[in-house]
Amino acid sequence: MRKAIVTAAVVAGLLGGVAFHASGAASPVSVTLPPAVEAFPGGPEADLARRHCLTCHSSDYVYSQPKLSKAQWSAEVIKMVKVYGASIPDAEVGPIVDYLVAQNGKP
Repeated sequence: MRKAIVTAAVVAGLLGGVAFHASGAASPVSVTLPPAVEAFPGGPEADLARRHCLTCHSSDYVYSQPKLSKAQWSAEVIKMVKVYGASIPDAEVGPIVDYLVAQNGKP
């Protein structure tokens, strides 16, 4: 029964903020979301990252990844182009990789 109540509370929080207890009575549910990360902050390459990366996913997705080396970020960007069809011109791959390393790269 507890699992059903917790599940109902989570779903209710996502769909309008009302949960129903086993008794059938409604009660408000509060959900605290993590703070939003600015969509690729600062730097001239940020505009490139916004233009090409935000087409498919949020900047939060990038920041939730482990810190990667330059070679690893390069492989990720190339994968986005070759596997997922991201339309990133060859001349913009390097600056985007440099930006990703600066934002979420290994020291």
